[in-house]
Amino acid sequence: MIIFRQFLRFAAVGATGTLIQYSILWAGVEFLAAPAALASGIGYALGSVANYFLNYFFTFESGKSHAEAASKYYIVIGIGWCINTGLMWLLTHHFGLNYWVAQLLTTGIGLIWNFMGSRWWAFKHAAA
Repeated sequence: MIIFRQFLRFAAVGATGTLIQYSILWAGVEFLAAPAALASGIGYALGSVANYFLNYFFTFESGKSHAEAASKYYIVIGIGWCINTGLMWLLTHHFGLNYWVAQLLTTGIGLIWNFMGSRWWAFKHAAA
């Protein structure tokens, strides 16, 4: 059951980063006429900063140094950023989906990727 509780915490923490990302997506598209993939990618990167600290202390209660945890976390997040931004471009530009529909789909995929990478690599506790 620990993994389920951890996933719920991860998703709750992710809501903070998602709020940041979605706010930047909305403002970028609606007020700056930015492409949805660009606005989403910028929001994703900025939201990841808040998520790192919340996941480090709250979700995973990591004892790793920030140098180790953050470097691994940002490798996971960097791949997640590529997934997010690439899918946003593909879904909005190639398939013509509304940017909110595309973002909801990519958020779900990103949630799974980021949780798995964070739990089993970036914040993984050392074997006793």
